[in-house]
Amino acid sequence: MTAPLVLLDAASLYFRSFFALPESMTAPDGRPVNAVRGFADTVARVLTDRRPARLVACLDADWRPDFRVRALPSYKAHRVAETAEEGPDTEVVPDTLTPQVPIILDLLEAVGIAVAEAEGYEADDVIGTLATRESDRPVEVVTGDRDLFQLVRHEPSPVSVVYVGKGWAKAEVLGPEEVAARYALPVENAGAAYADMSMLRGDPSDGLPGVPGIGEKTAAKLVSRFGSLEGLLVAARDGHRDVPPKTRLRLAESADYLAAAPLVVRVATDAPVVSSGDDRVPTEPVDPQRVADLAERHTLGRSVDRLLAALQG
Repeated sequence: MTAPLVLLDAASLYFRSFFALPESMTAPDGRPVNAVRGFADTVARVLTDRRPARLVACLDADWRPDFRVRALPSYKAHRVAETAEEGPDTEVVPDTLTPQVPIILDLLEAVGIAVAEAEGYEADDVIGTLATRESDRPVEVVTGDRDLFQLVRHEPSPVSVVYVGKGWAKAEVLGPEEVAARYALPVENAGAAYADMSMLRGDPSDGLPGVPGIGEKTAAKLVSRFGSLEGLLVAARDGHRDVPPKTRLRLAESADYLAAAPLVVRVATDAPVVSSGDDRVPTEPVDPQRVADLAERHTLGRSVDRLLAALQG
């Protein structure tokens, strides 16, 4: 089997590492390094278990892009820090996580693992763009965010999601068949159908209100029946018998939200992605002395050892 291109949802992974591991993991200066060590361990497991030929850690250049906020002001609004010190559009992040992110980026650079971002876009958009561009190798998206289920496909090259929402030990690999089966969606357009279902259902964690009275099962049923959100709205306007009157009323009352939702929910596939360099997985660190210095300075110990062993393997 052709070795895949693996796209890491970096923020999702280091957030999960931060909350999964104790802050008692510290550097000599007392700074917690639990997120760094957990992230390094995750990358090592990805390299060992998924055997990628190419690997990119995808970053948020803008966690709450202006184009999405203009379309839907509630988008991630509940995550915004409103203190004078942090500014009006700063994401609420644990105080002990923020200083660990530069260490993660330093380690990736020293090892030689590519990172990528796009000005004005989220990591999801970077992942969506890189996955869409790829036509030769299978693509695997490693994330704890179900929003990226919308990227699964068969052609021109397969895209699947390695979902680690319950930790790596319980990681699930989902392609179109698995997403379709889990949510009762059509397999032929499972990714797009998942996004459409999400718009109807809503997502409080992202500030998406959804359509009142339409839950996940009803949303999936409607999308499956009419093929897409657009098909459903046309059927509702035409008074189709398979769209109950109460549902037609709810859709009409949510017209403004449904007009904005596609821009907010669907990941961009044409973001101006900038990469740090070659995305081929190195067989040894590009700067071994810097890796050693980082490991010693921050007491990263066996996490870095496992990462380097995974490169050689």
